[in-house]
Amino acid sequence: MSDSLERSTKINSLKESIVKKLCEVLDKSSNKGWRKLGEIVSSDRRFKVSSDDMEMCSLRVLEVEGSPSLTLLRLMGERGCTTGHLMDYLQTLGNSDALQCLKPPALQILIQPQSVALICGHNLRLSCHAVGKSPVQYQWFKSREEVPNSFSPELLISPVQLKDAGFYICRVNCGDACEFSQWAQVDVLNVTMSYAPGQSYQSIDGRLKLAIHPQSQRLHVGETLQLECGAVGRPIPRYQWHRNGVPIPKATKRKLMIPQLMQDHHGRYRCEISSSTERMWTNEVDVVIDDIYAIGGDSCELFLNSLPEQLYATDKVALLIGNLSYQNHPQLKAPMVDVYDLTNLLRQLNFKVVSLLDLTESEMRNAVDEFLLLLHKGVYGLLYYAGHGYENYGNSFMVPVDAPNPYHSANCLCVQSILKLMQEKETGLNVFLLDMCRKRNIHDESTPNIVLRVTANIVFGYATCQDAEAFELSSTGFTNGVFVKFLKKRLLDDEKITVVLDRVAEDMGQFDATKGKQALEIRSSLSERRALTDPILPGDSEDLVHAHSRQWAKAHELPESMSLNFDCGAQIKLGFAAEFSNVLVIYTHIVKKPEDMSFCQAHVTDFSLDLDVDPKEMNRETPEETGIYLLSSSLPQHCLYTRLSSLQKLREELVFTVCLQGTFAAMDDDHPIFWTKSVNIGKPLIARLDLHRAVRRNSCLQTCMMPHSPSQSPCHSPGPEHQHHLHHGSHQDYSRLSPQHPYLHISEHAQGAAGGCGFSCYDQLSQCDFDRTYESDGLLSSPGKLSIPIEATEDINELQAVFISSLHLQPQ
Repeated sequence: MSDSLERSTKINSLKESIVKKLCEVLDKSSNKGWRKLGEIVSSDRRFKVSSDDMEMCSLRVLEVEGSPSLTLLRLMGERGCTTGHLMDYLQTLGNSDALQCLKPPALQILIQPQSVALICGHNLRLSCHAVGKSPVQYQWFKSREEVPNSFSPELLISPVQLKDAGFYICRVNCGDACEFSQWAQVDVLNVTMSYAPGQSYQSIDGRLKLAIHPQSQRLHVGETLQLECGAVGRPIPRYQWHRNGVPIPKATKRKLMIPQLMQDHHGRYRCEISSSTERMWTNEVDVVIDDIYAIGGDSCELFLNSLPEQLYATDKVALLIGNLSYQNHPQLKAPMVDVYDLTNLLRQLNFKVVSLLDLTESEMRNAVDEFLLLLHKGVYGLLYYAGHGYENYGNSFMVPVDAPNPYHSANCLCVQSILKLMQEKETGLNVFLLDMCRKRNIHDESTPNIVLRVTANIVFGYATCQDAEAFELSSTGFTNGVFVKFLKKRLLDDEKITVVLDRVAEDMGQFDATKGKQALEIRSSLSERRALTDPILPGDSEDLVHAHSRQWAKAHELPESMSLNFDCGAQIKLGFAAEFSNVLVIYTHIVKKPEDMSFCQAHVTDFSLDLDVDPKEMNRETPEETGIYLLSSSLPQHCLYTRLSSLQKLREELVFTVCLQGTFAAMDDDHPIFWTKSVNIGKPLIARLDLHRAVRRNSCLQTCMMPHSPSQSPCHSPGPEHQHHLHHGSHQDYSRLSPQHPYLHISEHAQGAAGGCGFSCYDQLSQCDFDRTYESDGLLSSPGKLSIPIEATEDINELQAVFISSLHLQPQ
C-alpha cells in the first residue's frame, strides 16, 4: 500500500483494529497521551479542538471501557483529519509507539475474497489483493487442499460446477511474512436461470436474486418434508424458514427437512432470504399432511381439485423511468431514489428490470420500443414513471426532460398508447404505476382517440387522484416521493396486485402531511388473483423467453474488472458498477507501486463528449462527491470514483484514458511523471441498444398522434348498468374514464378535502414542506418550498356541467 494513499485516508476510515491499538497506547501514555495530542491539534485551525471538546473526551473515563482517545480521534475525523495529519501530530508529540500503529505492515491484504452464491455453469471469480515491501505470492485453497495452478490474486473457475461448492481461502507470502485471507463460502445452485449463456456473475451486479422457489407438497404422517429455495448474490444470502408467518427455530439453511411428519406440521411455508442490505421472500406454499388412512380414492381427487389454481407468468419485464433533470421545467429529486428502490424490489420478484434516468422524448419512445420487444403472450409487463406529467380527457402523458415550455401531447408520451401496444402482445398482466401530476394541461387541447381492447388484466396505480398533484418531500438529502415511500413497504407482499395497492392507499391515507392533498387512485379490470409474486413458467414460450433474456442481458452486462500494468512497475485495478441501466460507475485503485515511488495516483479522463461529464465531479475520493449516493455502500473503499450518466447518448464504443501520475523520492523536484493507457470497454449497459437513434415509425408514436374522433369520445364513462365500487366513501369523478373500458374497477382513497383530492390554492402543507413536483407546466408558477397548487382557470360551474353531462354513456 503506498504511503501517499495511507496519508490521504480519513481517520474515520481506519480499520477498527488499528484504531483500537492506537487508543490503547494514547490512553496509557501520561506525558505523550491524548491530552497532549489534543493541545497540539487545538493549535491547528483546520481541526481546532476546543476546551469543551477536551472536557467531553475526559468524561469518557467514567464510562465502562470508555476511551478519551477514541472520542478525540472521532472528533478529528469528523473535521476532515487524515492519517497523514495524525502522523504529523504524533511525530510532534514524540510518541513512537503510537506512530508505529499507523505504519503499514510488511504485508497487508487490501481486498478480501467475498462469499457468493451463483448458478451452476456461470463464472466464479474470487479476489484477494495484497501489497508488501517485496513481490507477493498467492496460493488458493479449497478447505485444506491446494487449488491446482491458483497462483494469482484472482481465482477463476469457468464454468463453475456443483462440485466446486465449498469454502475457499488464500495464502499470501511476501518474503518471510505470511498472511491468510478470510474464508469465502461458495454456494452453487443447480437451476436454469434466465440469463445469457456464459454470462459471468458480475453481470448481475451482486444483488440478491431468487433462483429457486419452494413447491407445495401433499404428504402423509410419518413421511419426510423437504422444501428447497435458493438465491444468488454476493455476499452469500442468509435463510430463515417460516410456517404460518412464524420463524421456525434453527431452520436457517437453503433446504428445510422435517422427518417423521405429524399433523401439526401442515400449514403455509415460505423462506426469508436476506443479506446485509436486502431482504426478499419466496412464494408461500401449502404443505398438506394427511393421515395415511384419512383420504383416498375420489375424496383425495376432490380435495386436490379444491385447492386454488396457481397462476403463472411466462416472464416478467419492468421498465422504470425517472425524469428529474428537466431542461425547461423545475428540477426534481425523488425520481432517482424511487427508481433505484423499485428496481431492487422488482429484481427480488424475478422481474427483468430496465431502469433509466433523464430521457428525452426520442429516448423515451425508443426505450418503450425495446420494452415492447421483451413482451409476448403471458408476460407480466410493468411500467413505472416518475417525473412531470399531466392528464387530459382520461389520457395520461409523461413529460420528457427536453419538453418545451409549454408542452403539448406531441412532445410527450401517452400512457394509453403504450397500453394498446402491450395488449397486442397478449400479455398476462399490465401494470402501470404513474408517479406524476394529473392536472389538466390548459395548453393542450388535443384529444387522442386510443381504442383499447376490453381485457381483464389491466391495473393502474396513480400516485394521486384526478386533477391533483403528486408530491415529493422537501429535504436536503435524497428521499422517496410520497407514493414510493409507502409502495416499497408493500410491493413484496404475496397478494393480488390490487390488494397490495389498496393497502398502500390505506397507508398513504394515514400520512398527516398529505391528508386531503394527495390520494392514491386505483383503476383495475383484473379479474384473476394475479400477483407480482407469481412464479415464472415459460411453457411453450421457453425458447422465446431465453431469446428475450439474452436481449435483456445484453443491455445489462458490466465490463469485466481489469488490472493495468504500467512501465514504472505500478499496477492499477479498474472496476465497474451499475447504479442504473444508463449510469455506470468507474473506480480506480492502486494495487502495487514501486518502492522508491513516494506518491502515486491514477485517474480516468478523455471521455466521449456524448456523455457530457463534468470534470469537477470525476476522480473523487468518496462516491458521494461524484454524485453516487445510492450505490456508495456497495463500492470498495480507498478508490477514486467517477460516475457516467446518460449512457443512452453514447454513439460509439466507450474509450477513455487511465492516467497514472507519480513522484520518486530520488528526484530533486516534486514534479510528477505521467503514464497513460487507453481503455476500450465497448458499449456498456443500455448504450448497446442505441436509444439515441431517430425514432422509428412505430405504432407508439402513431397512436400518440391519432386525431380525436367524436364518435369515440374519451370523456364518456360507464352507465348505471356497470356500477363501480368506491372505497372509504370518497368522491369519484367519472369525467375522465375511457369508454373502451366500461368494466374498470376504480378505487380512490382520500381523506380531508371535499371531492377527495381537491384543495384551495391558499392551502399550505403545515405538517412538512414540499417541493411542487410531477405537475403540468401549464398550471405551474415559480416553485417554492411551500406547495401552493394553482387551480385551473375554468369557472367551477362550467366544470360541474361538463362532469354531469359526461355521465351519459354513448352506445357502442
